[in-house]
Amino acid sequence: MADRSRYQLQNEAANRLIAELVEIAGIPADRRGYFQHLLTTVLKLHEDGTPTGDIKVTNTALKELRYAYKVFAPYRNVRKITVFGSARTPVTEDAAVAAREFGARMVQSGWMVVTGAGAGIMGAAQEGAGGEQSFGLNIRLPFEQEANPWIASDPKLITFKYFFTRKLFLVKEAHGVAMFPGGYGTMDETFELLTLMQTGKSAIVPVVLVEAGPKPYWRIWHRWIAGALVERGLIDNADTSLFRIVDTIDEAVREVTTFYRVYHSSRIVGDHLVFRLTRPLEPANLGEIQQKFGDILEGPVTQQPGPVPQEQNEFPDRPRLILPFDHRSYGRLRELIDFVNQL
Repeated sequence: MADRSRYQLQNEAANRLIAELVEIAGIPADRRGYFQHLLTTVLKLHEDGTPTGDIKVTNTALKELRYAYKVFAPYRNVRKITVFGSARTPVTEDAAVAAREFGARMVQSGWMVVTGAGAGIMGAAQEGAGGEQSFGLNIRLPFEQEANPWIASDPKLITFKYFFTRKLFLVKEAHGVAMFPGGYGTMDETFELLTLMQTGKSAIVPVVLVEAGPKPYWRIWHRWIAGALVERGLIDNADTSLFRIVDTIDEAVREVTTFYRVYHSSRIVGDHLVFRLTRPLEPANLGEIQQKFGDILEGPVTQQPGPVPQEQNEFPDRPRLILPFDHRSYGRLRELIDFVNQL
């Protein structure tokens, strides 16, 4: 890590002990600086005179992060869909029936399912997926939230004390997100996810808002978005491209899975955004992208057969599309991904 010497404790003896500790622990040299910073941060809480209550929060949050990383680690290369929706939905309602089918269909497509581990929509999606092919990210609450029976005894059930650590993994591990009708919690997750993608703080993934039953839910929500937010210029019209409203499970599954038809993943490298692709594009396609999306590009689009040096040889067999993206127009970027997937 650069400038690691600048981030130290006031106690020089303690700094030396930290350096010795990470060496004794056998941490590789290229990762050692990160662990020195972690240990330094923890002890800076003492130097700062941090109150005991704040130390407890930090301690619990760090434990939750560490354990969740461990649980997800063996499944890092499996695509996952996170399902949100009300815990109060009866199992016989149209939305729960649809969530159950959606969970099963996504597993059939080779995906794993992640839910908040509760009842209602979460339990239905978990039942459809089965415990072996799903994760449950539970939250300790004084009411309404016990792990559903389809994940309750599975080692991939993680129970969090804090919403913020749970939310991190509900989004961080998702290669796609399905929203079913829900209450405040579902609205919170919907707006937070869209905000993270709109601001570039989270990777763009397919987001499907699933209508279930005869009475609209998401289309009513969308009317408010269009009338109150887009019309007043509070968001760009292109920001509504970050989600899709679908009426059937067939549409939902197709929308999620075809997002990765040509587009594979992305990474920011310097000033550019690098797309990893499932196959190379034709030279003429680069010109089409330049013409259609020049408003969000700050230079020519290029392509190369493998990783750029800063990627450290990730996905070595994937061709790269290198985009001089303006790092602002993420709704339009989603439209660019859709265009690439149609080529």
